[in-house]
Amino acid sequence: MKKHISILGSTGSIGTQALDVVRAHPGVFEIDCLTAHSNADLLIEQAVEFLPGTVVIGNEDLYDQVRSALENFPVKVYCGADAIVQMMEQESTQVVLTACVGYAGLRPTLAAIRAGKHIALANKETLVVAGELVTALAKQHGVNIYPVDSEHSAIFQCLAGEWENPVEKIYLTASGGPFRGKDREFLATATKAQALKHPNWTMGAKITIDSASLMNKGLEVIEARWLFNLQADQIDVIVHPQSIIHSIVQFQDGSMKAQMGLPDMKLPIQYALGYPKRMKSDFPRFNFLNYPTLSFEQPDRETFRNLDLAFEAMKKGGSMPCILNAANEVAVAAFLKDQIGFLAMSDLLDHCMQTVAWTAKPTYEEYVKTDQEARRIAQAFLS
Repeated sequence: MKKHISILGSTGSIGTQALDVVRAHPGVFEIDCLTAHSNADLLIEQAVEFLPGTVVIGNEDLYDQVRSALENFPVKVYCGADAIVQMMEQESTQVVLTACVGYAGLRPTLAAIRAGKHIALANKETLVVAGELVTALAKQHGVNIYPVDSEHSAIFQCLAGEWENPVEKIYLTASGGPFRGKDREFLATATKAQALKHPNWTMGAKITIDSASLMNKGLEVIEARWLFNLQADQIDVIVHPQSIIHSIVQFQDGSMKAQMGLPDMKLPIQYALGYPKRMKSDFPRFNFLNYPTLSFEQPDRETFRNLDLAFEAMKKGGSMPCILNAANEVAVAAFLKDQIGFLAMSDLLDHCMQTVAWTAKPTYEEYVKTDQEARRIAQAFLS
């Protein structure tokens, strides 16, 4: 029987690559629902090809365009954030791939979990913002969360067959991004065009900027804390410029396991969607002779302050990671609009973490209020 999948954010980088995986395995997967925020043209193309039962366009102004284009196809069309949440509860869906960007992924992911759907998680902000709430809810409803980020997928793969063996430490690898080795003088005038030129990975604009500032790695640290039930001192980050070793697990006997492969997001996407099976693929194979040297170095935490701010938020806990995430989303959006300098993004984050009211055990409603307050203070910082 085919595995039924809904994709939250089908027109983004992860969503389109997930559909490549589905396209390569037509006998394995069935698409139930596709959602997008504003890329109506691509959503229409996807709907015509995969004929999901439903599609949802988040931007309500684009509803008529999508509905009109699909009126002769057996596809129901809805619009708005509430509709996206409702579609995550579809009875036939077994796995929801959350591939949208940022805080917007939290509410529909919670809805999918409450409906008993397993989650293939590419939206790290869901666990960054409300990791304690999300993981508790998943446990309550018997839902598995399969990581899609390459680093977390690597940890997950290394832990296969090791569930009873305590983890001493994990090492999340980072490429270092386009600014690896650059000093503060260079970064003071760094442009968005420079920041968007990642040396190894092809990703969306937001995650690429996060990679350049090491915030992406900071968010992954917080995500790993919840995915694998770890403490802050059990998580470390190491820069690995070649992006071949995707992450490492160290066990209590000192043994280490690493997952390796060429930098290609389709592999962790396919692993999450197909789990527990490893499906055959035609992805390019790694050749050791093409990489005679694999190198490692410590991240420059003094220059790239975001990584330490993320560790600080994780250790503080409660609503602090939510504050960090909201401030970062505002900062990155401002940087992409040339409204703030590269280094000043860290200043904005620090300011919000010092200013926004902190809650030790927030409810979902308190997370929502904290997110709104952090964004308001971040916007005021920009003015």
